[in-house]
Amino acid sequence: MLSILRKARLKDKELRVLMLGLDNAGKTTIVKRIMGEDINTVSPTLGFIIKTIDFDGYKLNIWDVGGQKTLRSYWRNYFEKTDALIWVVDATDRLRMDDCREELAGLLLEERLMGASLLVLANKVDVVGCMNEGEIRERLQLDAIRTHNWTILRCSALDGLNLREGLSWVVQDAKDRLFLY
Repeated sequence: MLSILRKARLKDKELRVLMLGLDNAGKTTIVKRIMGEDINTVSPTLGFIIKTIDFDGYKLNIWDVGGQKTLRSYWRNYFEKTDALIWVVDATDRLRMDDCREELAGLLLEERLMGASLLVLANKVDVVGCMNEGEIRERLQLDAIRTHNWTILRCSALDGLNLREGLSWVVQDAKDRLFLY
């Protein structure tokens, strides 16, 4: 039934994208960069922000949800009808990688997120000494994920590195799985 609903929405070329990650990973800065907004005035997201972008012929409704520990229990309120999950990782934050892995693993068990594409954005790769893609992949145990189509991309919210490529992957993965014509 869920895939029928997803296919119906894809006929309208509309995707619901949920952007999550720990606080200070750069989720809001990424959304602002994608939207072409000023990234110099970003403050922690308390609650959520919804932005809609036309991308590659699709309407992407991006839900940017705050990642503070006190807000994470509310994430489940945003799972309904999610086509893609973008998990943003701060590539400079080695100390919280265990917490990051545990939160992601918990999300991937959620029934309402089954079937959603997973894009892991390793943000802040423009910072000297950040973790590389292989280290993040290993620390998050991404190769063990069998429940979701996934990929990981290095990115920078400051200069826009790989943000469009990430959205392209999300759209293409949804088309491959859900769009029949």
